[in-house]
Amino acid sequence: MNKVYGSAEQALHGVLKDGHMIGVGGFGLCGIPEALIEAVRVLGVKHLTAISNNAGVDGFGLGILLQTRQIKKMISSYVGENKEFERQYLAGELELEFTPQGTLAEKLRAGGSGIPAFFTKTGVGTLVAQGKEEREFDGHRYLMEHALVPDVSLVKAWKADRSGNLVYRKTARNFNPNVAMAGKLTVAEVEILVETGDLDPDQIHTPGIFVHRIVVNPHPQKRIEQRTVRAK
Repeated sequence: MNKVYGSAEQALHGVLKDGHMIGVGGFGLCGIPEALIEAVRVLGVKHLTAISNNAGVDGFGLGILLQTRQIKKMISSYVGENKEFERQYLAGELELEFTPQGTLAEKLRAGGSGIPAFFTKTGVGTLVAQGKEEREFDGHRYLMEHALVPDVSLVKAWKADRSGNLVYRKTARNFNPNVAMAGKLTVAEVEILVETGDLDPDQIHTPGIFVHRIVVNPHPQKRIEQRTVRAK
């Protein structure tokens, strides 16, 4: 089975549709699938629910899909770097399911592991708890959180072989393994492609069984979200 596609648009064509829930790897702008996000914009699919720790920034990352109004709902942990996100949300044009960061990671991990729901202390007694089932265990209150299973997951890895085994580089790993596991169909954007068998099995972070399609993007922009330097 050939998992390698010639372009990001080819990899998403026919599988990403209006109304889909998409999972997007990355943390801030670190480890985001830049080419795949741009392909979503070009394909023009609409009414998407996007699961991502962040909402990108204005003009880059998921920010470009907010500008084109292709996202109707965000399931996120931190959204403070995007003015267009703020404008749409305050105007009632964008739905938001605000999710604590650890809970978001576990919702994705659970989805990839076949676990439909779990209990957590995080959010008890806050707005996060509204409308959710609560139970008491050993004298403590817990919220029930449901797993997330995206229709299509978009992830970024440093290296892959043709079977879809992925290796992430340093902090760019972040949410990518959980997003890759959770997706019904996972597309990985990678910088380096090698032949099956060339990767050390002990260095593989995401097994190829979770990856259905691969796109090579050898020169991603890798923008820095905020650059802070010491004044001279």
